[in-house]
This record gives sequence, C-alpha cells and structure tokens, in this order.
Amino acid sequence: MADCVLALDLGTTGNRAIVFNDQCQVVAQAYEEFTQRFPQTGWVEHDPEEIWRSILSCIQVVRTQVPAEAIAAIGITNQRETAVLWDAQTGRPVYNAIVWQDVRTAPRCEMLKERHADEVRRKTGLLIDPYFSATKIAWVLEHVEEARRLAGAGRLLFGTIDSWILWKLTGGRVHATDPSNASRTLLRDIARSTWDEGLARIFDIEGVKLPEVRPSLSAFGAADPGVLGRELPITAILGDQQASLFVQCGSSGETVKNTYGTGLFLMICTGERMPLCDELLTTIAWQRAGGPLEYALEGSVLVGGAAIQWLRDGLGIIQSSAESGELAHRVPSNEGVYFVPALAGLGAPYWDRFAGGLIIGLTRGTRREHLARAALESLAYQTRDVVEAMERQLGRRIRSLRADGKPSQNDFLMQFQADMLGVPVTRSAVTETTALGAAVAAGIAAGIWDEKVIDNRPAGKVFEPRMSDDEREALYARWREAVKRARAWNGPA
Repeated sequence: MADCVLALDLGTTGNRAIVFNDQCQVVAQAYEEFTQRFPQTGWVEHDPEEIWRSILSCIQVVRTQVPAEAIAAIGITNQRETAVLWDAQTGRPVYNAIVWQDVRTAPRCEMLKERHADEVRRKTGLLIDPYFSATKIAWVLEHVEEARRLAGAGRLLFGTIDSWILWKLTGGRVHATDPSNASRTLLRDIARSTWDEGLARIFDIEGVKLPEVRPSLSAFGAADPGVLGRELPITAILGDQQASLFVQCGSSGETVKNTYGTGLFLMICTGERMPLCDELLTTIAWQRAGGPLEYALEGSVLVGGAAIQWLRDGLGIIQSSAESGELAHRVPSNEGVYFVPALAGLGAPYWDRFAGGLIIGLTRGTRREHLARAALESLAYQTRDVVEAMERQLGRRIRSLRADGKPSQNDFLMQFQADMLGVPVTRSAVTETTALGAAVAAGIAAGIWDEKVIDNRPAGKVFEPRMSDDEREALYARWREAVKRARAWNGPA
C-alpha cells in the first residue's frame, strides 16, 4: 500500500526531491544545484528550463531508491516571489526567472510608493518592494518585446516557481498556485482572496494571465505518468516558509519559527486575524480545502546564510560554511567587529534597499576568526530585530523560537541566538523542514495521514540562553549603531 509522500523542494540555489514516510523519516532523496546568474550588479536570475531539468533529475534519482508504488502523493514547496513568464502555446519562457533577491526594480518601487503605498499595503499586506513579483513582471514586459507581443495575444502566463513546475509536471494542463504563493506577488487582495485588477493597473501588467488559486491542501492535478512511471496526484503546494511554519508550529500563535537559509525567514501564525503593520509583512499562511484562509506575520531578512557563503566565495577567507563555526569558537568575543550583511539592502524590519554592506570595528588585531564570528552573529542580531518587531505588533513577548535550515546546524549560531533573544531555541532534528512541511500537507490532503503525523517528528536539540542581560543588551546596542551607519549608503548622493 502506498504510504509515502514525495516532496519537491524548489530552492534558490538548488532543488531537492525527498520521499518521507508517516514517521517523518527520509526514505529517499536527491539534490542538484542549478546556475546562479548575475548579469549586472543587483540582478539575480535563474534559467527556468534548468530548474525543470534539475528537479526532473532529482525525481529520477529517487525513483531508483524507492518504488513508485510506495508513493501516494506529491507535495510542492518553493522559493517564493521569483517570477517566470512563458508562452502558453509553446511552453517556452520568454526570459530568465527573476529571483526574489533581485533589486533591479528598486527605482520603480520608490516611485510607486509615493502614490500607492497605502492602497497596496491595505490590499496585499506587503510593502512595494523589488522582493515581490509584480515589478519583476513589469520589467520583463517593458524590456522583452516577445513578452509584450504574447501578452497582447493573451498567451503570456505568469507564475512563481511552483506554478512553473506544476505546469511542467502536468504536461501543461494546469496553470495554478496556492494562496501562500499568490499572496507574495503584490497582485492578490488577501482579504477578499482574489486577483485585483486595480493592482494589475498600478504595476502595469495587464494582459498577463495569472494562475488559478486553489487551497494549499487540495487537488492540483496529476503528474504525467512519464515522470514517475505512473500518474500521481499533486495534493499540496506551499511557499517554502509557510511549509516550514506548517510543520514546525502549525496554527499555534505562541511560537516563532525561523528558517536560516540564503535569507532568514521568521513567521508566526495569526489564524484568521489579518494584522497589518509597517515593519513586517502580513501574508497568507495556508488554506485547507473547504477551510478559511489562515494568516501569518513574517519578517524576511534578505541576507542570512548568504553572508557566510560570501565569506567563502567572495572573500575566500573560509573553505566551507561549516568552518565559520570552528573559527568563531576560537575567539572569546567579536572584539568590537560587526558585520551588517546588507549585500542586497536590508529587509525587515528596515526595508532599506539602499543600505550597503558594512564591516566595522576593524583593527590591526582583527583576524579572519573575528570576521567569521561577526558574520554568524549578524544572523542572530537580525533575527532579534524581527522578533522585537513581532512583539511590538502582537503586544506580547515571544517565549521560544524554532529553528531550521542548514545554517541552524551551527551550534555557535544557535547558542548565540538563544543568548541574544533570551529565550530557548529549538533546532529541528529534520534538516529539510520545508520539504517535510510540503510532504505532511500533501499526505493530509491525500487522506493517507492525519495531522497527528506531525507529532512523529524526532525531537530537536534545545539551546538555553546563558548570557547576562547586561552583556546581551550591550552587544545588541552596538549592532543597532552599526545598522544606522549602513542605512541608505547606496542611495542617491
């Protein structure tokens, strides 16, 4: 009897296919990276066809590890906001996928904010920012002649990465997404749960076909038999951060989850309540078939683990990400060195796309150990920035944090995070939590599991705070001063 679920985890730097059983154990898995393209400063692109080939390759690998007959359903989770536009007839993308990190539309966003910030915030729960999909779509329409022609002919399809892969998996039969991804486009009225024509006019993307929005836990069609050897239902789609929240915290509003990845993504579920605030994003968490929309507050930090990657690939001062923790442990303190990793500007709670990366406090005695430590500490400081914003919005103290993502495997970072927040931090024992969230959602929607399956997760390690209040506040005060100096550095002279 089929009792496993295949999760397709469509990430920013690579794709995974993971098969989970009802004990939340990995039965089979495969991972493949794809090319990161940087055509100009601040531009980040992916080849949509390469993304498809990558996930197809991963699926073929897991087929050799587990029989297709053991798999009951497919769940999809994905990097959000990344925009793909393709021809409905030929299936050919008209341009590379413009990635969520891309900031080419920052000037356009600044102009739009002057007239439309309040309306957009009220309808979408979001800020006008290049992070989201709408201005990426507009940029393609403005700069790619074929896109304008196809839009005029009613043939230009838009989708986030989930929609693109769903369309490919179903042989072009299904052009759809879920509310969690739709809510990240700047085009969805999240209170009325509808695509908004007024927003389409504001962002000048009329003529583009937007995907049908179906509940996150529902039927999205079936994968073509050529993919896994037989037709398989696709029963869940969730944005990656919502998938992590689903399995880490569910609908509980008592605990914050933080996914430490390329960026940092903190979320807390607010149920059917849709709070709006200036510092954080209001987003849709998920929707079960036949159920209400559930909302969440989110703080998105643009550069998290990417700061460690930059030390490795940009500066060459470490050989691997894991080495950062070893180096950080070699020095007793940061010795006044702070790293504000605004390598793509600053996200929540500052929302300053013109902030510049900053390393400050250097002396002749500064060594690479201090830089590694400062980079890791920056992840914890940025997390505290967002947690404090959540506390201000919710009017109460956050009592614990649940962590996942590859950088969370760093013990130095997790202990410093607990110290900086002054609350326990629980690290997920399942590294690929976003994939697990998609699998659990798909298994529930397919009727082969119930929600108690979440309780089968292995227990994670808990890091208790050890730092004194005085030391914590002194370190954090210096961080806030460093952030002030980085703000607006790359703005107009």
